[in-house]
Amino acid sequence: MITVHLGRLLGERKLRMADVSRHTGLSKKTLSLLYREKSCGIRFETLAKLCAALDCSVGDILEATSEGTQSKNSNCTRSKI
Repeated sequence: MITVHLGRLLGERKLRMADVSRHTGLSKKTLSLLYREKSCGIRFETLAKLCAALDCSVGDILEATSEGTQSKNSNCTRSKI
């Protein structure tokens, strides 16, 4: 299972999704899907923009965990963001 730590990173940096959206050009919907872990995939370009905006690495945003095979985002949006 992949866990997305966007909420934690935003909180640590005292940023809102609207701030990150303006800085990266990513839509609020894209950020919201990642924040709520409802996305089925993510584009490398999106990850690169988030890493630059949050001054972090991919491993700070995404974490692979071994918590079973059932994903908590089974109702995810099918398009990659």
